[in-house]
Amino acid sequence: MSDSSAAPPLLAAHGLAFSRDEVPVFGPLEFAVGRGEALLVQGSNGAGKTTLLRVLAGLLRADAGTIRLKDTAADPALRAQQIAYLGHLPGLKADLSALQNLRWLCGLHGQHLGLALEAALALVGLAGFEDAPLRSLSAGQKKRLGLARLWLSPAPLWLLDEPYANLDLEGIQLVNRMVEAHLRDGGAALITTHGAYAAPPVRTRLLELRGRTE
Repeated sequence: MSDSSAAPPLLAAHGLAFSRDEVPVFGPLEFAVGRGEALLVQGSNGAGKTTLLRVLAGLLRADAGTIRLKDTAADPALRAQQIAYLGHLPGLKADLSALQNLRWLCGLHGQHLGLALEAALALVGLAGFEDAPLRSLSAGQKKRLGLARLWLSPAPLWLLDEPYANLDLEGIQLVNRMVEAHLRDGGAALITTHGAYAAPPVRTRLLELRGRTE
């Protein structure tokens, strides 16, 4: 059996720092996350949790440091292949139905082989809402649709920004089951949280931020 510990981490950050208007938000940070692992990013409001995930996803540029994905410098093409990002905003089109949104997003970002769009909707509790326009869905249902898109993604690294927000207890348990299955299949996840929810039942480490503005 090969030694999986010799494999490079899915993501490694070295000396990563970000400032806004010359005011430090976070950093320098040193951390890595490997296959089968979840890294919980905790901190109070304004600590920089959302900003960190947006930097990792390539939506913001770091002031210092490096980001490597599987020991390769992270460029836009590699990020698009390796990272699935679930942010505060759903990134969905109001004029499209739930199923049409999934088709559109999978066309943009790819789709995991062997996974059907309808099955993903059923997994997140949206069976029967395939043709419902996005504007008719509640905040929790929109979050579930975002989770369906995440489940369909072929990317091994998930960046989840407050994934429990707008979800009831059943939805929180759904997120935990999804993260557990993703890690079991060799993926990894970074999850921001205020610490109000139990960590998913997986191999977990903690990164605590103490920044001043987010």
